[in-house]
Amino acid sequence: MANFLYTLSHSPIDAYFTKNSRDFIVREVPLYDFSGDGEHCVICLQKKDLTTFDALHILSEHLGVKIRDFGYAGLKDKDGLTSQFISFPAKFAADIENFSHEKIKILSITKHKNKLKIGHLKGNNFFIRLKKVSQIDAQKIQAALQTIANQGFANYFGYQRFGKFSDNFEQGEKILKGEKKFKNPKMRNFLISAFQSKLFNKYLEKRVEISKMASEFSGTQLAKIYDLQDDEVSSIINQKQFFKILNGDILGHFPHGKFFVCENLNDEVQRFLRREISPSGLLLGNIKLKSQMLSARFENEIYEKFYAYLPQLNGTFRYLWSFIENANCIYDEQNAQLNLEFYLPKGSYATVILEEILHKEINEI
Repeated sequence: MANFLYTLSHSPIDAYFTKNSRDFIVREVPLYDFSGDGEHCVICLQKKDLTTFDALHILSEHLGVKIRDFGYAGLKDKDGLTSQFISFPAKFAADIENFSHEKIKILSITKHKNKLKIGHLKGNNFFIRLKKVSQIDAQKIQAALQTIANQGFANYFGYQRFGKFSDNFEQGEKILKGEKKFKNPKMRNFLISAFQSKLFNKYLEKRVEISKMASEFSGTQLAKIYDLQDDEVSSIINQKQFFKILNGDILGHFPHGKFFVCENLNDEVQRFLRREISPSGLLLGNIKLKSQMLSARFENEIYEKFYAYLPQLNGTFRYLWSFIENANCIYDEQNAQLNLEFYLPKGSYATVILEEILHKEINEI
């Protein structure tokens, strides 16, 4: 069973993937250039087989820096070879020069005026090596990647968000119901976040379904399936791009910027095609900006029975549709290996791209 509803319509593609340090590489792209001076030392840290927190504990023991004094823009997986920027008070910088660890390498050292904070990254560059790929399957993968590069992709949360047994959603809801308690606030917040993420994915699936239906059925059929008025049908089927914007959607300036209500659909569709804006979905919680009209109707179908939890949650928005950059695909026929390279904005998952291309869950590849 797929983790989410795919946007592409091809059959599953065979390939072998392991998330190790040779076949999965992530390089963080900072949001801005570092100043070169200031009270904080900023290092580019390369690690393998370690979580970000594992690496911080190792650095803490060597430098004497308390964990709370480290700054970072995002968390990186344990699996794979990953590089990211870490900040800490510059008064501890002298000991970084002689730091040595078999699983950590310091790629660069500079200074900056501010401590790094979550979200202070532009995105990530990814390298993925697939093995046991036939020539025919390599062509299918190349075609799928090109389609994603041309039209964008559904910005689902990846499987990592939902736990080994995919039960983080249920655990998060039990916390909100008062049926379960956690002493560790980070774990509590993570599970609640997983609950919000699952609802977002369900809503995004609904929007992908509508977009697929719009390309496969007539306007009359679409009206019957979703109980739409004639003007609502035309507002959807007149859009030429795959993912459809709805009247009343919350749109955001892409890749980061203010969110606002879609009031002039025709104009906003053109901006969407130019990748200037993108429609967003709700991470459930109290928030002033509300979707309207047709968008609100479909949103309520997914979220309404959970509105009782609103007082306990801080809401925000996440792009439903995002865009890949610098996509490249190189096939090594002799070794039956295919290398994928691409850039994703922060918050997007490379594993989602891979599952979309192969039409298989990662644990089935």
